[in-house]
Amino acid sequence: MQKKIAVLGSTGSIGTQTLDIIAAAPERYRASVLAAGSRVDDLIAQAIRHRPDLAIIAREDLYPQLRDALMPLGIATATGPDALRQAAAADNVDTVVTATVGYSGLEPTIAAIAAGKDIALANKETMVVAGSYINRLLASSRTRIYPVDSEHSAIYQCLKGEDPAKVRRLIITASGGPFRTWSKGAIARATATDALRHPNWSMGAKITIDSATMLNKAFEIIEARWLFDMQPDKISAIVHPQSIIHSMVEFTDGAIKAQLGVPDMRLPIAYALGESVRYEGVSDFCDLLEVGTLTFEQPDEERFPCFGLAKYCLNRGGNTACVVNAANEIAVAAFLNGRITFNDIYTIITSAIERVDFIANPDYNDFVQTNAIARRVASEIVESIN
Repeated sequence: MQKKIAVLGSTGSIGTQTLDIIAAAPERYRASVLAAGSRVDDLIAQAIRHRPDLAIIAREDLYPQLRDALMPLGIATATGPDALRQAAAADNVDTVVTATVGYSGLEPTIAAIAAGKDIALANKETMVVAGSYINRLLASSRTRIYPVDSEHSAIYQCLKGEDPAKVRRLIITASGGPFRTWSKGAIARATATDALRHPNWSMGAKITIDSATMLNKAFEIIEARWLFDMQPDKISAIVHPQSIIHSMVEFTDGAIKAQLGVPDMRLPIAYALGESVRYEGVSDFCDLLEVGTLTFEQPDEERFPCFGLAKYCLNRGGNTACVVNAANEIAVAAFLNGRITFNDIYTIITSAIERVDFIANPDYNDFVQTNAIARRVASEIVESIN
């Protein structure tokens, strides 16, 4: 029986690769919902190819173009956040792939959990912003979450069949990003073009900048804390420039299990869609003789201070990570637009933490309010820098 998939963020890197996997296995999967932010031409092309029941564009001003293009094909169309939330809970959806960028993934994920849909989670910010809250919702839902991030998929695979009580630590690997070998002074002068040159992975602009600051790795530590119910002191990160080991789990007897493979997101996507079933032909094989050497380094918090925000957010708790995520989204956009320097990203985030009220036990409305306030505050800081 075909599994009906809603792909939220269908025109992004994860979304397009998800659709490739769906198209390669029509006996197993069908894309029933496609949703995109602003790439309406790409969304129209995807809908024509995959013939979903529904196509959603977030930007309301682009909706007429989507509607007029797909109406002759009998494909329903919609726009706005309400449509995204309703689609995540719709009867014609079995699994929701949350491949949207940033905070936007939170609301449809909550809707999917409320409806008991399985989730292939590629939007790490959902667990970063509201991990404790999401876990409370999951406790009373039949929803199963399958991680799509390569690091968390690797940990998930390594934990299969193991006793969680025997885990000594989770070891998340990091490529080190484009500035791994750069001096502190050179990093301070880095341009957006420099930061977008990731050595191993092809990703969207926002996550590539997060990799360059290593905030992406801080977010992955926070996400791992909630995905695997692991205490913060049992989660660490290590720089592994080859990106062949995607993460590891160390056990109390001294054993370390690792998941290796070429840097290819199709493998964790397919593993999530298949509910841990391995299918042939998903990814290229990894020739270890060709790889030759695997090396490891300690993350450098002096050159990459954003990395240290993981520990700060987990220790402080509350709405802190929500503030960090919101301020970072504003700062990264400003950096990509040439309005601030690379080092200003960290300054804007820490300044926002100081200026946004701390809430120790936030509910959903608190997250919504915190996100809005932190974005406004970060925007004001960007203006003051200019």
